[in-house]
Formats: sequence, structure tokens, C-alpha cells
Amino acid sequence: MKVLMFVLMFLLIGGFFIISNENIKMNNAENLELFIDLYSEWINRLISNSGSLSGYVVKMEWLPQNENDSEG
Repeated sequence: MKVLMFVLMFLLIGGFFIISNENIKMNNAENLELFIDLYSEWINRLISNSGSLSGYVVKMEWLPQNENDSEG
């Protein structure tokens, strides 16, 4: 439940940052469409970057190097 709340807060704060950084007034349909486009682009980049990060983490060598390997 806490993870779900964290994800929802993260997405909500991201939406507020988009609104404030782009100075979007949410009082007409044209600005709402602009917000939806920007928000969906942000979500797509977030998912893409998460996939890249996950791939990088999976490919990393997590085990410590053996002492025998370092000698010879």
C-alpha cells in the first residue's frame, strides 16, 4: 500500500511540475490537451529510462571478485 501511495504521489507531483514549468492554465480544453501530451511524453520517457536502468543493473557484476582471480 505504501508503494502504491509513493507511486501515485510521484506521478501527481510530476504533473504539478509540468503545469508549473510550462505555465499551463488548466481552464480550457486546448491547455488540457497540451498538458496531456506533455504528461504522456514524460511518462513514456520515464518508462524508457527505467527499462534502460533495469537493463544496466541486470548486466552488472554483483558478486565480489575472488582472491584467487586477483593473484594470477
